[in-house]
Amino acid sequence: MKNRNVRSGNLLISEPFLGDPNFERSVVLICEHDNLHGSFGLVLNQESNLLLADVLDDNIYPDIPLYVGGPVQQNTLHYVHRRPDLIDGGQELVKGLIWGGNFKQVKVLLNNGVLSPNDIRCFIGYSGWSGGQLDGELKQDSWIVSPATSELIFDTPIQDFWRNILKKMGGDFKVMANYPTDPRLN
Repeated sequence: MKNRNVRSGNLLISEPFLGDPNFERSVVLICEHDNLHGSFGLVLNQESNLLLADVLDDNIYPDIPLYVGGPVQQNTLHYVHRRPDLIDGGQELVKGLIWGGNFKQVKVLLNNGVLSPNDIRCFIGYSGWSGGQLDGELKQDSWIVSPATSELIFDTPIQDFWRNILKKMGGDFKVMANYPTDPRLN
């Protein structure tokens, strides 16, 4: 039986044949979840063709890739990191995984080489669900719910991220990781 209980700090892993191009083979980090008011998340594995420096007026010296956090408000910038010892503020989603914080500090720390590009992930846009919408999708088995860890998010290679997450979950999920993108071509 699948876990249909979701909370902040969980991953939503799209079912292999979800059929929504915004979320095909996606892994979404849930940052906020409320049955009444809705949910907010960031797609972890949809890299854009932009760098952080491309969307800021400030100079950012290291190349920090931008990911498409989702189809909603793609003119907004969001980030998660694993360095609460360096960045003030933010919300701890799970141990060692922080959503947001003092962005002025982030820019200085990146430019000074104190904050490694491997310790932060930046997103344009986000994924949003109205109250009850995500719970409805979970009842339709559109998503697999799994706990997140900082290591899983930052240390799993982005190429084949969806597949690698399922393989790490083992059992039937390991088999699911090998499903073809289009079963008609099998």
